[in-house]
Amino acid sequence: MQAILGVIFHFVGGFASGSFYIPYKKVQKWSWESYWIIGGLFSWLIVPPLAAWLTIPNFSEIIATTDLSILKWTYLMGLLWGIGGLTYGLGVRYLGVSLGSSVILGLCSVFGALIPSVYYDFNPTAGKDTITDLTSTTWGQMVLLGLAVCIAGIALCGKAGSMKEKDLSAGADRSAHGEFQIVKGLIVAVISGLLSACFSFGIEAGSQMATVANEIWMKANPGQGEFLYRNNVVYVVVLWGGLTTNLIWCVLLNFRNKTFGDYTNAETPLAKNYLFSALAGLTWFLQFFFYGMGESKLGNGPSSWILHMAFIIIIANAWGLILKEWNGVTRKTKNTVIAGILTIILSVLVVGYGNSLKPAAPEGTPAAATH
Repeated sequence: MQAILGVIFHFVGGFASGSFYIPYKKVQKWSWESYWIIGGLFSWLIVPPLAAWLTIPNFSEIIATTDLSILKWTYLMGLLWGIGGLTYGLGVRYLGVSLGSSVILGLCSVFGALIPSVYYDFNPTAGKDTITDLTSTTWGQMVLLGLAVCIAGIALCGKAGSMKEKDLSAGADRSAHGEFQIVKGLIVAVISGLLSACFSFGIEAGSQMATVANEIWMKANPGQGEFLYRNNVVYVVVLWGGLTTNLIWCVLLNFRNKTFGDYTNAETPLAKNYLFSALAGLTWFLQFFFYGMGESKLGNGPSSWILHMAFIIIIANAWGLILKEWNGVTRKTKNTVIAGILTIILSVLVVGYGNSLKPAAPEGTPAAATH
């Protein structure tokens, strides 16, 4: 029953992550930077402390009494991750929900698995996997095989994107394809996939806050196991960093594009635009809320992450079909992107199987995280 609940929680989190961009498509006559930062204010500034307040009543005291160096590194990792989140939005903007999410999440799988392991090879830390562990063990080799399959899937998706651009250039209807730009989209997708891995370092850097929250809860609720929501206090600080990056960039774009008037332009449906932007921001945050619950039920961080990512890819591509992002292209192009998506899903299943062969990690070890 615990495993079933874990899968359900991961599905809800994956649905939130794969769907958060959809409300933005309902925003009318606003520039991208305007609706992105309004949604971001809810994602990174308003909802996280509200969630922490609802689940950890003394969360602000925990943050206030945490060592400054811990807060600094947690914030810094959030700052770098914020660039990954920012470029995720741009990647989806230029590649579409289906292709953009598949490529970025596939890259995030690769970088999220390899970068920490390389780091820990040079800075050994108890309970952390190194690249040597991956290359010298059966489970690690299976993980690396899955990553290779993932790269192949990304290459297929990239080829499909190139084919789509040629189909559209040849005169197909572009009305359902927005600002599709394959080269620009792939560049920002690589940046997003690389920097999104910094979220896991942010959670780890702030793990002391989660530990304090967990100890307080367990003392008040003896015999009820680990605290489901302990990372909510860490999210508050990590997402301050994400807010900083995105706010600076979007304000610069407002200046450059002269779009500050969007926020008060009476000729646009202001109430609906604010509502849909806020809904997108809330939906985005829910991925973390339910991910933590799912991981606590399944009890395997890496495999939980793979399951979470598989659900996101499936949901994002379901939206891509609903939004007709692949209408007007040839059957060969559609078959290529389907093959790429299935390959990426296969890769996360292979990585998940590899992680299932690994001896159980100490409870509380954070998994990698995305946009």
